[in-house]
Amino acid sequence: MLVDLLAGLRDFTAAEAAGVVLALAYLVLAIRQSSLCWYAAFASSLIYMAVFFGANLYMESALQVFYAAMAVYGYIQWKYGGAEHTGVKITTWSLRQHALALGVIAISSGSLGWLMSRTDAAFPFADSFTTVAAIVTTFMVARKVLENWLYWFVIDGISVFIYIARGLQLTAVLFLVYLVLIVVGFRRWWLDWRAQ
Repeated sequence: MLVDLLAGLRDFTAAEAAGVVLALAYLVLAIRQSSLCWYAAFASSLIYMAVFFGANLYMESALQVFYAAMAVYGYIQWKYGGAEHTGVKITTWSLRQHALALGVIAISSGSLGWLMSRTDAAFPFADSFTTVAAIVTTFMVARKVLENWLYWFVIDGISVFIYIARGLQLTAVLFLVYLVLIVVGFRRWWLDWRAQ
């Protein structure tokens, strides 16, 4: 796997490189709770929509449409949401909320995976899982739910393998970097949550 990853780094496109740079900017700005992260997210989503479609990752491509819409929603929430309309604060979810979210992810990704397995989609079940889980988790980020970082760790870990298999090595490296940044982001948000 590592050999495939390193060998494929020579074959990335300019679009994939631009998507990577903007996606990294999004995550670094999100860690810092800067609402500018949503601008980077919007642009990265539009680029990755085409990149993933070209790799026959249709669910990932469709997910980018959702990400673009969530970038607008996230920006509004971070700037004007909350009880005082000054932006949302970091919160946590109850076990019941997590159980509901995980149930929705399991049922929806299983159903979509079954449907996508009737097409030429690559990794229909894994692609559906990462897509559905990312939808839920992006909503969590927009609402500043602390545990979003834990969800992303699982999603991005699985995504690394999908992207390597589909020849998107630069994106796979991005997601490996994400795994490190997720740990940083969780710690930073946890400290900020405790200080509120």
